[in-house]
Amino acid sequence: MQKIQLTYSKPGMTLARDLFRGDSPIGIPICGKGTELTDALIARFENMDVHTIYVEGHPIHEEGESTLDDLLLKLDSRFSKTLQEPLNVMLHDIYKAYFIKSMGGESDRIKE
Repeated sequence: MQKIQLTYSKPGMTLARDLFRGDSPIGIPICGKGTELTDALIARFENMDVHTIYVEGHPIHEEGESTLDDLLLKLDSRFSKTLQEPLNVMLHDIYKAYFIKSMGGESDRIKE
């Protein structure tokens, strides 16, 4: 899940959280989690003064931000001396799955 400016949104992206008027979870719901964005829906959000949304995955990569491959390399490096311990292997796998899910896909390293 990634919080992005509405100006970066594109048709086909999917909302990762319910969208509320005034960006308050106690406000009036505008659109539900899991809704696929369209041009018309994005225009409607603009007219309602929505500035940011949460979308599934990690579609927008900013300069200086770590890639999924970078994160997985750092993770492997941090666990390199302790992967013989079953609990550390489980913890490593949990973090790996989290990074893959939060970054919205597979890395080149996973396909190898």
